[in-house]
Amino acid sequence: MNKKWQYYNSETTKIEQISNKFNINTLLATILVNRGITNENDIKIFLNPTREDFHDPYLLPDMDIAVERIVKAIQEKEKIIIYGDYDVDGITSISVLKKFLQERGLEVAEYIPNRLDEGYGLNKEAISEIYDKGYRLMITVDCGISGIEEVDFANSLGMQTIVTDHHEPAEELPKAMAVIDPKIKDSKYPFNQLAGVGVVFKLIQALGIKLGLEEKEYLKYLDLVCIGTISDIVPLIDENRVIAKLGLKLVAVTKNLGLKYLLKSAGYKAIDSNTISFGIAPRVNACGRMGHECEALEIFLSDNIVRVEELADKLNQYNRQRQDTEKEIFKQALEQIEKNGEEGRNSIILGDERWHHGVIGIVASKITDMYFKPTMLLCFEDGVGKGSGRSVPGFDLHMALSKCSDLLEKYGGHAMAVGLTIKKEKFEEFKSRFEDIAKNSNLEDLQPIIKIDGQINIDNMNIDFVEELKKLEPYGEGNKTPIFIYKGLKINSIRAISEGKHLKLTLKDEGNIIEAIGFNMGELVDEYLIGDKVDVVGILEINEFNGNKTIQINLRDIMKSIN
Repeated sequence: MNKKWQYYNSETTKIEQISNKFNINTLLATILVNRGITNENDIKIFLNPTREDFHDPYLLPDMDIAVERIVKAIQEKEKIIIYGDYDVDGITSISVLKKFLQERGLEVAEYIPNRLDEGYGLNKEAISEIYDKGYRLMITVDCGISGIEEVDFANSLGMQTIVTDHHEPAEELPKAMAVIDPKIKDSKYPFNQLAGVGVVFKLIQALGIKLGLEEKEYLKYLDLVCIGTISDIVPLIDENRVIAKLGLKLVAVTKNLGLKYLLKSAGYKAIDSNTISFGIAPRVNACGRMGHECEALEIFLSDNIVRVEELADKLNQYNRQRQDTEKEIFKQALEQIEKNGEEGRNSIILGDERWHHGVIGIVASKITDMYFKPTMLLCFEDGVGKGSGRSVPGFDLHMALSKCSDLLEKYGGHAMAVGLTIKKEKFEEFKSRFEDIAKNSNLEDLQPIIKIDGQINIDNMNIDFVEELKKLEPYGEGNKTPIFIYKGLKINSIRAISEGKHLKLTLKDEGNIIEAIGFNMGELVDEYLIGDKVDVVGILEINEFNGNKTIQINLRDIMKSIN
């Protein structure tokens, strides 16, 4: 599919001012302006955040109430249960809060719903079980903001609840004794994009202040807070950037045995956001997806080196199972698309009895990327389909589902990602109605956009420039890896590698040879000839081979030069 190349509208004067003020090169200043970081204090924090840049935790709604209740629990030696989620954000949230409270002398347990049997969030059966075990104070992490009925049920039993969450609240809030969520209407907290583990960090920070603890007693958990924050794909700006930047330094020297062994098994040399996103997160998430969420938690809590090694091996095994399952579903989905002519539709909605509920969201995301169409995949069991959907920029998937709500058992999510449940007999009617909605949304006018940060030339193809770009790390949502355009290059060599999957090129600028690789772009090999003049967009990276460091362009797109 053709991609649209789009430049940012950057102010030249502002770029020069920032470049001079902070003694950084013009391209670096340009990227800051492109990210909307132009205020002097914001730039200072972005480039060199410190522990002084955390916001006051007591500005969060109900923080004082929650702290008072937990302090009372500490004083009276109560036992507490933490109710969390099965993804990386939820697992790290439970780990951080449990470790912190145990160090304060509390007896702490946890409950994680099984993704395959219970699904996300609070449920009454679990709350009954928790109550029967004698718990009278429950703290939710990374969930709870939508649990109106469930919190009412807990209240009816005589169990108090403190909700900590970061998801969007409805008009009505749970009637918990405290509800801490930076997205609550009228919240005075200056940043509302924290991950669930970020909210937990603010809670232990507030407790630390109240109890008169040294800062290190809560700052030492920034390694796990960083893992959860980066993995949950929240914007890495403002306080999330402080968490990620400082946290990555702790990750590199972590004392958490489980994290240390996960890093070792992931095999990444550098400790950066890519290591977390592609090395740690998939392994932890695979546990929840395959129904083994408790082992993901145990690896972060255990101090037994033998058990941690065993768990690290298990997480690798679950991740391989997840990958194999995902590949098989992807293959079957593509077969359905081809067989039924789905590529000619405005939306792609598929269902199958063979599919695994835990991984269909990943496959839906891949198909969305491949066809640039809203995609939903469902797995059918006992006449009911449970599914996940992913969208494209410009099409509100949640809004579209709301127009089909009479056909659905339940649904939730946001513009770009949803979950849904539907009876099998209503599937075809739903598919037809959704296609009509997609057809009337002018989806054919939408196309993938590549945002270009700036133009580079041979002067930028050096180690020093790429090293300076590292000042902008960690990259992630809200701070994407910079993408550059390099114009007027001649193709010196071109070939497909890895069984035709990837594209490998050498490009010439006058007498200089530039290496480039295009992952999953192997099909383009027949569209270009040696000697063709091309423009490329991509990411600059250092390629290490046999001890030698060279700069290569990791391609995002390529087209023949107009001039």
